[in-house]
Amino acid sequence: MTDPTAAAFEAELRGRSDPDDAAQLQRYFKTGPGEYGEGDRFLGVRMSAVSAMAKRYRGMPLGELETLLDSGWHECRAGALTIMDAEARSKRLEPQRRTALFDLYLRRHDRINNWDLVDCACRSVLGIELLDKPRDVLYRLAASTNLWERRTAIVTCWTFIRAGQTDDAIAISELLLQDAEDLIHKATGWMLRTIGDVDRPVLLAFLEQHAATMPRTTLRYAIEKLPPDERKDWLGRRALARE
Repeated sequence: MTDPTAAAFEAELRGRSDPDDAAQLQRYFKTGPGEYGEGDRFLGVRMSAVSAMAKRYRGMPLGELETLLDSGWHECRAGALTIMDAEARSKRLEPQRRTALFDLYLRRHDRINNWDLVDCACRSVLGIELLDKPRDVLYRLAASTNLWERRTAIVTCWTFIRAGQTDDAIAISELLLQDAEDLIHKATGWMLRTIGDVDRPVLLAFLEQHAATMPRTTLRYAIEKLPPDERKDWLGRRALARE
């Protein structure tokens, strides 16, 4: 696309909108009073369509991406992040552009306000940039009072884990083990399960230390790929410790 603008992207989204899908998406993403995405609005465009569009809008100027992130429409923000993700996963991306996308994600984290928005971009936009760099920023995010910043901190670790680097994922998991939010319990368990995919002894050592005290949701996610008898044993240990 010769002129990938935020206005063109939103116009295309509006052309694909469906009121029934909008209502269903608002229920799915829990946008009612007191829920995670309270006040978020949906045009009614499925993520598969947003992703297909994003491929054609790669290279959108940073200012236009930020305009999309500023939108009150969930699909516009999802589109910006999906464009950023598609670019960040390209091995041919210029280092300056990669760093600029990294900076934009962190600077406008206030617009990344639901689990799908975090998950669709942080592993590439942050994780790939940090593969060979210090990761202090993730520890600052892990200590944030903002749920979505904490989720970014742990989910970004997926990229390191897949590269065989598990230390930061273990350390951030320990920081978040007693988090009050279920969406953090799930994300932490997901990362622990991913550690098990690449280095099962590291996962088992973590479980030996923490299984008795970690949230049940985290434990269930973490042991999901273990053999049934091992899953039963770990759940039993946790139950016994809490009697």
